[in-house]
Amino acid sequence: MSSRGGPSRGRARLGTAGLDRLKREVCAANLELVDRGLVVETWGNASGVDRGRGVLVIKPSGVEYARLRPSMMVVVSLETGEVVGGGLRPSSDTATHRELYRAFPGIGGVVHTHSLFATAWAQARRSIPALGTTHADYWRGEVPCTRPMKTLELGAEYEADTGRVIVERFRGLDPAEVPAVLVSGHGPFTWGGTVGKAVENAVVLEFVARLASETEQLAGVAEPIPKALLDRHFLRKHGAGAYYGQARAVRRRR
Repeated sequence: MSSRGGPSRGRARLGTAGLDRLKREVCAANLELVDRGLVVETWGNASGVDRGRGVLVIKPSGVEYARLRPSMMVVVSLETGEVVGGGLRPSSDTATHRELYRAFPGIGGVVHTHSLFATAWAQARRSIPALGTTHADYWRGEVPCTRPMKTLELGAEYEADTGRVIVERFRGLDPAEVPAVLVSGHGPFTWGGTVGKAVENAVVLEFVARLASETEQLAGVAEPIPKALLDRHFLRKHGAGAYYGQARAVRRRR
């Protein structure tokens, strides 16, 4: 391979300081998915992005979670999709993660699982309605489900097309206000400002999916809560006027 622009040159440009930290964060996030009961076998992945370096870091494909170490995380170019660091093959869902990072510039981490209840809603090809304030604390509206993928989208660029179908579904939606999606017939993806936040959203999504399922067991197809109530709960935790929790910095009294 030519010395110009090849993977070796890409590795030289990356440096190690911040990248090593991101590898540790991504490895920890993947292990947390197992600890939280969201992953069976190797059915899941988490990634983080370093936009300054133009790379994402993601778990290797098919490696048992018990064996994962930060040094095994794979570094992939956001621009080209090429592996530019690490000796293993990246997750098979890497191209989906990459599409989301490129389309949603405000996100810093992406998680994909096949968690039981969220995946059941995806297999039912149904969005999860905002039935109560528990849901509204994290999503300003329903958790949307994509359309089924077309036959032409199941070819060589299947994973990238999965990302494009997600992006298509989010036309007119703010990914910061709805940080999750159900891919029809497949499963959930979540994201956040960091990979840790993306994991938190995956945990909450599974709880909300189960809560919606239990609600429909009791009430049939339930009606969403009024928009005013939904907005009230969402905005008290998110946005400029949020007042839930403690201020990040408390000025010391003199």
